[in-house]
Amino acid sequence: MNAPAATRRVRRLPVDPGPAGWNALLDPPDPPTPLDGDRRADWLVIGGGFAGLAAARRLTQLRGGDRIVLLEASRIGDGPAGRNSGFMIDLPHDLSSDDYGGGLPGDQAQTASNRAAIAFAGAAAADYDLPAEAFERWGKVNAAATERGLAHNRRYAGHLAAMGEAHEVLDAQAMRALTGTEYYVGGLYTPGTVLLQPALFVRGVAAGLARAGVAVFEQSPVLALERDGAAVRARTPAGAVTAPRVVLAVNGHAESFGFFARRLMHVFTYASMTRRLSAEEVAGLGGQARWGATPADPMGTTVRRVSGRGGDRLVVRNRFTYDPGLEVSAGRLAAVARTHDASFAARFPKLAGIAMDYRWGGRLCLSWNGVPAFGEVDTGVFAACCQNGLGTTKGTLAGIAAAELAADAPSDLVTAHQASPVPSRLPPEPLAWIGANATLRLREWKAGREL
Repeated sequence: MNAPAATRRVRRLPVDPGPAGWNALLDPPDPPTPLDGDRRADWLVIGGGFAGLAAARRLTQLRGGDRIVLLEASRIGDGPAGRNSGFMIDLPHDLSSDDYGGGLPGDQAQTASNRAAIAFAGAAAADYDLPAEAFERWGKVNAAATERGLAHNRRYAGHLAAMGEAHEVLDAQAMRALTGTEYYVGGLYTPGTVLLQPALFVRGVAAGLARAGVAVFEQSPVLALERDGAAVRARTPAGAVTAPRVVLAVNGHAESFGFFARRLMHVFTYASMTRRLSAEEVAGLGGQARWGATPADPMGTTVRRVSGRGGDRLVVRNRFTYDPGLEVSAGRLAAVARTHDASFAARFPKLAGIAMDYRWGGRLCLSWNGVPAFGEVDTGVFAACCQNGLGTTKGTLAGIAAAELAADAPSDLVTAHQASPVPSRLPPEPLAWIGANATLRLREWKAGREL
């Protein structure tokens, strides 16, 4: 833990490129309630994504009746939690590997933890009466477009067999029946993944927490953390919250608060969502109405087909860029859009030329050694950050664990998080920027047709 700091001024605020497509499909939310004036609370959660919402829910379970406040810098559903591809994955999914797998004992332990996160999220969906579309137990497919992708899937299938995990190998015909495209030469189906409509999920959980008594304030970015005796005062543009315990659930923006300096890698990934498909286009495409495919090569293209609020649409996601400034330009988004259009046209030639309604970028936070940024980082401040690209599951786990640690509620989850080393220090800039982006471009080039 760092020595207590009198004041920690926040150096920068979140900037999210492009509209959050998943959120744009939903009915407009009620007007926001920004924090106005000063208040005291027993608990403060900063961040309204998967980690922050999980922390707030866990605190309601552990300390029912306490005053809990949640501050979100923008609108819930507009930030990174509403910008991901909506996969809540139970199995190992290591983006730095060639086939998602790692060591057997570690992957078995991680799978058990991931399933605990999914169960926690599923209970929230049930308790807060979320629509089925928000949280759907469909599973997912690792889709292969090349022999190299098939080889990745074969290695991963062998690893899953060693773990005793259910999986099904799909041939090209089965992939056509699922997706409506002849692009894929095979796939590997696993049944445990939940497909989220991520904005619908986080907005629904936030609304449920508000009904349960959590005070949720949006458009209330924290500008500084100030010491107030034994408590912490979080100052916003129009007010402040003072609490003895704070859960910091802001992922990579922990560095903006002065924590984990030069230890967090800030990466953007990008997605595009089509306009609503017509009935004729849907019939011509074929395949199932809802499915999700991650690429056999981790650097390839993720695809979702959705059929719900907003109609029948397809989503493609690919490209990763390392951006330590936590912002990307409109020009970058436009350049990535050209890659998306090419990836989409290659997969769905029947739909080539269909307009994209929404294009956006989303922030990821990774550490050099693949560990979370977790623990009591200042007196009364508990970090639940750095999900290493798996924010739905690992963010949920980190939020639960941070709430339990702050509430002095020992658990195996807390023990596991505390056993992780701290994130490794990064090389100096511009070496880190050059090395990271060169590595990403090389791996994307090697992905070939999987991209």
